[in-house]
This record gives sequence, structure tokens and C-alpha cells, in this order.
Amino acid sequence: MTDNHMHLFLDTANIEHIRRAAKLGIVSGITTNPSLVAKEKCANYRDFIQEICTIIDGPISAEVLSQDATAIIEEARDIASWASNIVVKVPITDQGIEATSQLSREGIKVNLTLCFSVNQALLGALSGAAYVSPFVGRLDDIGENGMQLVADIVEIYKIYNFPTQVIAASIRHPMHCVAAAKAGAHVATIPYKILMQMFEHPLTTIGIARFLKDFSELKIQGDKR
Repeated sequence: MTDNHMHLFLDTANIEHIRRAAKLGIVSGITTNPSLVAKEKCANYRDFIQEICTIIDGPISAEVLSQDATAIIEEARDIASWASNIVVKVPITDQGIEATSQLSREGIKVNLTLCFSVNQALLGALSGAAYVSPFVGRLDDIGENGMQLVADIVEIYKIYNFPTQVIAASIRHPMHCVAAAKAGAHVATIPYKILMQMFEHPLTTIGIARFLKDFSELKIQGDKR
């Protein structure tokens, strides 16, 4: 994705939610992690991710479980072979950065996850990562400003024309999406519940009910004639 508008990814491994989001036509990628996959109790991880890749044709992030660079590289190569639209999710550690440097040279796209500082994001861009995912909500939880981190990373990437894209992650409520858009994030990855909340406004609900009521009364009057 090289266009200049913000994208929405769905942060889930729930197949039903992914299918529903695909029908809406507004979600262009999926991010998963071991915790989300574990909730779905999938029998075969590879088959599970491959099924997701057939539903959404955009970037699908699947995370490695290995911790040392050599093992991360080996596991990432395997995961990347599952489908053409897979992005391998790797934690930002020294081992993860080392692995990403090698993987990016091989043309394997990496989403560096669990980013909590500008320094980590800078190292991620220098390693050639396709995406870096700052975790907004988790920073907010400990009294820091998660969205300011997103804004700072976006600013630095623009200064140096880094191609690495910023995914605002750990989104907790719809206003986080607004803030991510204002901060210039390339992507906000959101839970299904938050996606559905973005549609909601009480005045929309009231307006629809009023239109239906008015039309019903008009129909009744017409029938009386």
C-alpha cells in the first residue's frame, strides 16, 4: 500500500468477523497475534491463516513465536510462504531487528510489533520493516500518551522519507481512530467491536426511526383514500 490515505485493518482472528468486515468493503488488512489466535482454538495455525488470506486480499499479519534471530528468520520464511499477502509479525527486540534486517533484504514484509518508543520505531525503519506498530492503548494504561508516540513516529518518518508505514495498534475506542487519523497514521488496526461502534451515532438512529415513522403515517393516509 503506497497511497496517501489512511487504511483500516481488523485486529482479530475471528473468521466470522473477518467475513463480515470483508463484505463492508472498508477493511483492507488483518492483524493477528498468538493471543487472538488462541481464542479461536484453531486446529491448524497454517490452515487458519491461509483461510484468512482468502477472505481479505490485503496484508495479513501472522506472528512468529521464536525469540532468537536465527529461529525468527527460519519461522518467518515458512510463514511468508503460506500466502502472497502475508506480513510476518516480529517483536521489536535486538533479535527481532536483526531478523528483520535479513528478512527485508529477502523481500519478506515484516510488521514490527510491540513498539513503545520512538527509538524502537527508528530502529525498525532502519532495519527495513514494512510496518511498525506502536501500541497506543497499552501506553495510555500506564499514564503515557500513546497517540503522541504515533504522531512523533509519523513526523520522523516523513522527515527522512522512510517507506515504513505506521500502524496505530492497541486501539481501545472509536476516538482513538480519529486521533490516529489526525496523527497521520497510515493504518489503524481495530477490534471488530470498535469497527461497529464507528457506525453508531444516536442522531442517526433517531433520524432513521423518524423517517420510517413519517413514511408509515403517509402510507396509512394514502390507504385511507
